[in-house]
Amino acid sequence: MPTINVKRDLLFKSLGKVYTDEEFQKVCFEFGLELDEVTTEKQMITKEQGEDCQLTQGASEEIIYRIDIPANRYDLLCLEGLVLGLQIFQGRLQPPNFMAIKNESGFSPTHFTVTKNVNSIRPFVVAAILRNMYFTQDSYNSFIDLQDKLHQNICRKRSLVAIGTHDYDTLEGPFTYDAKPPSEIKFVPLNQNKEFTAEELMTFYGSHAQLKQYLPIIKDSPVYPVITDSKGVVLSLPPIINGDHSKITLNTKNVLIECTATDLTKATIVLDTIVCMFSQYCKDKYKAETVQIKYSKSKSFVYPELRYRNEKVSLKKANGLVGIKGFRQNGADIAKLLSKMSLKSEFSGGDEIKVTIPPTRHDVMHACDIYEDVAIAYGYNNIERTLPKTNTIGEQLPLNKLSDLLRYPIAEAGFTEALTFTLCARDDISTKLGLASIKDVPAVHISNPKTLEFQVCRTTLLPGILKTLSANKKLPLPIKLFEISDVVLKDSNAEVGARNERRICAVNCNKNAGFEIVHGLLDRIMLLLEVPWSQKKDNTGYYLKATNDPAYFPGRCAEIIYNGSSIGKVGVLHPEVLIKFEVNNPCSALEFSIEPFV
Repeated sequence: MPTINVKRDLLFKSLGKVYTDEEFQKVCFEFGLELDEVTTEKQMITKEQGEDCQLTQGASEEIIYRIDIPANRYDLLCLEGLVLGLQIFQGRLQPPNFMAIKNESGFSPTHFTVTKNVNSIRPFVVAAILRNMYFTQDSYNSFIDLQDKLHQNICRKRSLVAIGTHDYDTLEGPFTYDAKPPSEIKFVPLNQNKEFTAEELMTFYGSHAQLKQYLPIIKDSPVYPVITDSKGVVLSLPPIINGDHSKITLNTKNVLIECTATDLTKATIVLDTIVCMFSQYCKDKYKAETVQIKYSKSKSFVYPELRYRNEKVSLKKANGLVGIKGFRQNGADIAKLLSKMSLKSEFSGGDEIKVTIPPTRHDVMHACDIYEDVAIAYGYNNIERTLPKTNTIGEQLPLNKLSDLLRYPIAEAGFTEALTFTLCARDDISTKLGLASIKDVPAVHISNPKTLEFQVCRTTLLPGILKTLSANKKLPLPIKLFEISDVVLKDSNAEVGARNERRICAVNCNKNAGFEIVHGLLDRIMLLLEVPWSQKKDNTGYYLKATNDPAYFPGRCAEIIYNGSSIGKVGVLHPEVLIKFEVNNPCSALEFSIEPFV
């Protein structure tokens, strides 16, 4: 959940009303937000950097509100959007009508020509112009801060969308969006006074505190995206940095906003959000000038869209899902509640409410989002608490109950329970277990892993137990560990493409492998589950069947067959596996699924 920092006095001035901290906290709660902290700039720096930090010198003592914003409410990520939303919610302002207009000549001469070269790296661009703006220091800071918040949130650290803002009066259109070899791109980057090639910039910003994290997005590409005007002036090298030539200042009157992207939908949302939030500073409030994007002679689009769309929701469902008794069958009141949430609504009779969704509310995608806004506007605390009309009895899921019942006897057998991470490295479930490649494993991969230790969801509990052994190998032998947890396996038949499977894993580590220890534990568990040892053809009971597995010593591994199907393995671990996990003593292991017994 993102957090925005707003100056208390500036916020109250914009709202036209002064609150106490407690009063404003209540206002936030009613609007579905949370006042997280009341602090100052100096206190924030001290908290992050420590008491001795020199950055606190000259830091402001002005009161700052830190407000938690829902991750999908992009329109509330700046002071302007927060004030607009609260004023509409309090009934002090009607939702504005945002408009995308052509320039005074009746058509849009400002356009971007997009070359085919960008298709391989960053294929989309959208743009808009805010005319006759005025900036103050506070609105300028808010303008920059909103871009940063969007970059970190919906833009996924610029990997999906990168925002560029420029002083339009310093440029000459039309503009070209192209991709060129890095050695051919030369310009003076923002706040620098020396010209660099794109290659040199990769080295120059390699140690930059903020920008270094964005370099890998394009660094290994043979071509880099670049935007130039008709005179060849470089506007930006997305997603890294803008050019210094077109930088925005407090004196800027006309602002060109461009967003390059790998995801066109998110680029449109980002552009709409910036335009809607800051068009209030234009001479013609809430209006933005359109820009044409030409992909070819026959394929062109005009942005910003600032599209309004209509949805129809059921009055009966709104009453029923939210649980509003006082407003039941009163469509006019439901429409009024939705209008408080910037969703202009009309009740025309019957069971239907017509809702107009503005370009600031891209978070409203389904009818359920509209019903949620009804609940927020009505007030969760105002919903009457009622008991269910039917008697219900809560109980554990059978799988969880069985897991809890098995933990005690396994611990009584001398094993210590471990709780390991569900995420692990790719090597942990592949090459370290003797497999040739991760391709041989039905693993669910994390698309943007933060560390090398958390790249995939585990498909076996064994690596986690062995890592725990390695971290505790100084303890006296024997070390006997077990875990009852879920693994995650790819499954094309599952709704989400993967499924969880509950397993037991136990490892005995001693001066000798002690296969009889884990075999005895298996027999004990089966005895408790009242599963007999049997190899009869009627597929009842369990038995062991010799098999080969690269994680186990050859000839010392067996499948556990239950009712004719393999549910796991038991055996002596291969010495090479132990070496890779830095375990110094022989080990035997047991791992099988307990879901067939539920």
